[in-house]
Amino acid sequence: MVTAELAVGTVAVVLVTLLLAWGLHLFTRQLLLEDTVAEVARQTARGDRTAVAAARSDAVAGTRLTVSPEAQAVLVRGELPSGPPGRPEDLVLVAEARVLLEPGAIR
Repeated sequence: MVTAELAVGTVAVVLVTLLLAWGLHLFTRQLLLEDTVAEVARQTARGDRTAVAAARSDAVAGTRLTVSPEAQAVLVRGELPSGPPGRPEDLVLVAEARVLLEPGAIR
């Protein structure tokens, strides 16, 4: 009887550990996505195309970035598929950043 309880307890501990690790993985990917989106928006608002290209190349693989110019600002939306292996589109992380254009910035 103790062996069965130990087996169930071990499985429960492993499942909780996997769940916590997955949560930490998603949290980290969300932070990386937000950082990339903010950097692309900031550099786009400055008109620095080289820095925008560098920020895009530093993004996590699979990140989709959409840059939408507005009258006095730039809106950047990023999407990062982060679902389970084999079905990454089941969970998509999203981040947005809106930055005012800097005076004299080349669009």
